Amino acid sequence: MIQGIAAAAGVAIGKAFVLPTWEWDVPDQKLDTVDLTQEFERLYEGIRTSKHEIESMKNEFEEIAGPEESSIFDAHIAILEDPEFMNEIRGLIERQYKAAEVAVQEATDHFVTMFDLLDDEYMKERAADIKDVGNRLLKHLLGAPEVTLPTDTQPYVLVAKELPPSQLVHLNPQHVLGIVTMMGGKTSHSAIMARALGIPLVSGLENELESLIQTGEMVVVDGDQGRVYVEPDAQIIESYQRLRTEQQQRKRQLALLTSVEPVTSDGMKMRLSANISSIKELDIALNHGAEGVGLFRTEFMYMDRKSLPEEQEQFEIYRLVVEKSKSQPVVIRTLDIGGDKELDYFELPEEENPFLGYRAIRICLDHPEMFRTQLRAILRASAYGKVKIMYPMISSLEELRRANAALKQAKQELDQRKEHYDPDIEVGIMIEVPAAVAIADLLADECDFFSIGSNDLVQYVLAVDRMNEHIAHMYNPYHPAVLRMLRATVEAARASGIPVSICGEMAGDERSLPFWMHLGVQQLSMSPQSLLRIKQSILHTSSTEAAQQAARWMKLKTAAEIEQEMSRYNTALHELIAADEQLACSPIS
Repeated sequence: MIQGIAAAAGVAIGKAFVLPTWEWDVPDQKLDTVDLTQEFERLYEGIRTSKHEIESMKNEFEEIAGPEESSIFDAHIAILEDPEFMNEIRGLIERQYKAAEVAVQEATDHFVTMFDLLDDEYMKERAADIKDVGNRLLKHLLGAPEVTLPTDTQPYVLVAKELPPSQLVHLNPQHVLGIVTMMGGKTSHSAIMARALGIPLVSGLENELESLIQTGEMVVVDGDQGRVYVEPDAQIIESYQRLRTEQQQRKRQLALLTSVEPVTSDGMKMRLSANISSIKELDIALNHGAEGVGLFRTEFMYMDRKSLPEEQEQFEIYRLVVEKSKSQPVVIRTLDIGGDKELDYFELPEEENPFLGYRAIRICLDHPEMFRTQLRAILRASAYGKVKIMYPMISSLEELRRANAALKQAKQELDQRKEHYDPDIEVGIMIEVPAAVAIADLLADECDFFSIGSNDLVQYVLAVDRMNEHIAHMYNPYHPAVLRMLRATVEAARASGIPVSICGEMAGDERSLPFWMHLGVQQLSMSPQSLLRIKQSILHTSSTEAAQQAARWMKLKTAAEIEQEMSRYNTALHELIAADEQLACSPIS
């Protein structure tokens, strides 16, 4: 047994295929001065070809996993456009007369080494992206063939030193049972993609590949515990076959709940809707029983293109989402760019801390024509079903009023064009900054609903950047300060008579259910993959008992104490679910 990092959950059992290393030997060649122009042409042609390939891979992956996960490839294009990386390559060619492929390899090695030396897991993962891009560029400069995967239909466990996204994108999930890599971790782009594809992955084995696993050897991949078994005995294989069968049985049991209403054992109805960023995600959500869309992230419609989407294009997409949702509500969030979401054609200022900077509603209010274009498209879609508008990152009453003034103007523009829309369309805001919590009573008087974006709220309340590996352990949604913020928001909404929902990661965490039942929150919006699991927990929960438990947890003084009590409660809940499943599967005597 080899212990690695559990990067993507699940169990795989099968024969290994060891992928050859995607690296080439590049002899150190010197150029004559007269060859410099031709060498730069070779370099630029390699860059153009590499960009085209990466864009094609992004489109291919988007068909499978949606736009959010496929945005991984934007980082690879950004590396090819990075002035520091490109200047390093050009300098080696121009000043040291290095051949283009030599310059690319040396520049890549330089940046990979520099990032690897940083004591930051996230930056180490970005080094893998630089190496992937550098190798792709080298491949074109050398005219080397792409390393290919088996083309037969016999499923296998793929083993590689590292598996960059540019190779992972071509995997057929029906052929690849699981993946083992020597390098990488949970935050790597390859791990994100493997999770999106549903392929178990164990990474970070940190040993010589040839000494561990040979092609054709039987392996078991435990993506939940981060373990890999090479040539395991029959007992280990049998135990993992049972575990895999149990996991598959659990999925089938969950599928039976698709059309079941999420009602607690003592009669409290919860409303479960979906967070989506594409039509593909909406289809998955509806197949999992989602009651409409609680958060439509519209920014992904603005990405991977060369200009802002026109009103008609936006309207067509919004209308399709509304029509597919039938009579269920669709909450459309206005453009939320900035922070870690940028548009190639929309220049944002360089900032020391973009998450506290120019983003979301702040940008929209500074670009009124762009904002009203989106608002008109959303309004027009409201003629086809139950649409709600939601503004992100509101931190003051002035921002809410300015946004509503823009909405009023958009309505007037549609009136002049004699376009149909819902004149009583509901308007809400995301509660995701502490300032909004502090004035929640004032904001509630001038909007129709709240939606708590717990991801950013936790980050801002605790002053913890989730992407910073040094302090990521401090990011805890069950910190007493966060729970008090949630309670204050819900109480302000209740006092003003407006509904409140949760649309961050906490909505998809079953451990949070007692808190929502204690606070009286009955609307949750989550990723499509979480819907059935949360519904199953609701069906086995007594809202009265859960609320009493959460009321007691709210009095505890530390996150550790709270989580300890939550774990005990959750363990008991899972034991109850397992007992019910076993009873349901037992033959009738």
